[in-house]
Amino acid sequence: MASQPNHQRAVPAWAEPFAPPPQGAPERPAPRGAIHAVHWRAMDEPDAVRAWDALAQWASEPNPFFESWYLLPALRGLDSAGRVQMLRFEIDGDLAGVLPLVHAPRYYTRPIPHLASWMHPNCFLGAPLVARGLERPFWRALLAWANAQGGLGLFLHLSGLPLSGALYEALRAVLAEDGRDAALVARQNHVMLSSDLAPEAYFEAAVSAKKRKEYRRQANRLADHGEVAFTRHNDAADLACWTKDFLALEAAGWKGAAGSALASHAATEALFRDSLIGAAERGRLERLALTLDRRPIAMLATFLTPPGAFMFKTAFDEALGPFSPGVLLQRENLAMLGAPNIGWVDSCAGDDHPMITHLWRERRPVGRVSLAIGGTVRRGVFGAMARRELGGNGFGI
Repeated sequence: MASQPNHQRAVPAWAEPFAPPPQGAPERPAPRGAIHAVHWRAMDEPDAVRAWDALAQWASEPNPFFESWYLLPALRGLDSAGRVQMLRFEIDGDLAGVLPLVHAPRYYTRPIPHLASWMHPNCFLGAPLVARGLERPFWRALLAWANAQGGLGLFLHLSGLPLSGALYEALRAVLAEDGRDAALVARQNHVMLSSDLAPEAYFEAAVSAKKRKEYRRQANRLADHGEVAFTRHNDAADLACWTKDFLALEAAGWKGAAGSALASHAATEALFRDSLIGAAERGRLERLALTLDRRPIAMLATFLTPPGAFMFKTAFDEALGPFSPGVLLQRENLAMLGAPNIGWVDSCAGDDHPMITHLWRERRPVGRVSLAIGGTVRRGVFGAMARRELGGNGFGI
């Protein structure tokens, strides 16, 4: 029987290793935990959300897309069939890790059953939320659970996994100690902002003198059409109005015409509205806007997850494209380099993005990883499939 979650402790059991032991006491052993699978609606309860939010503050790898205020609205709107399970990594009944998971009947276009982390088009990172210092116990528990509960699944597939940092290094170590096969089946770079330079110095280093001159000219030409101003909010002030303006601005452009704007579908519009409310309530939202005569012409929502941040959604008035309002907004957004407690910003965009790649110089590797599960036969089938998928390239991660 699964242990009952404990939401009453002042200090969760998994946090105890971070506090020094009493003088003269022996070192504490590494805590052991277990994975318990529950329907995601079981996490949509006040006590569960409080424990989840507490975990997010301790997360080894920040991931706003798996925090309660983002993942729950996504599940409400996108998983009406209730296919998604929440894997709870627990230490003595306390929540110390979270991963949404599905038993998927197809591996992309092929009818291959497997276990997979649950992602959707507006989820830009798939790192599980795991308490700092518990990365190895989490992976051991997850793989043990997958061995026992894999059902017809031939392997475990994790999408959007950061390929650096403590969480990833812990996975590599656990795979090595277990002799378990794994395959990095896809890799991309997220464009990233991370520097000790001041905003203006960074801009000068990243953008050529010719381009900087062009941007100044565009800003001056835009100012000829009215009063230009930037507004920045880190609270919930006028959030409903700001959200309405953003949805309208995005829908007026090419995304609206293509049917891919957030407002094109009720589920994604609700996700955007609800996630911004939840982030703002927790102090995890920054909103930046460029206005012309007080009318927003470029807007940006960023999730703040110290020590990092994630550039979530941006939109601009395409009728003013000759003035590059999106670029002007991003130049102002370089102020994030001086934001307290923020050491880096993930753009959530790949190397092929037509604009941000020319302004931000750093890169963050992210990939899709498949892991062997089960017994000898199942692992053998996975190994053969993975080697075929890799086309003779190197095996492992």
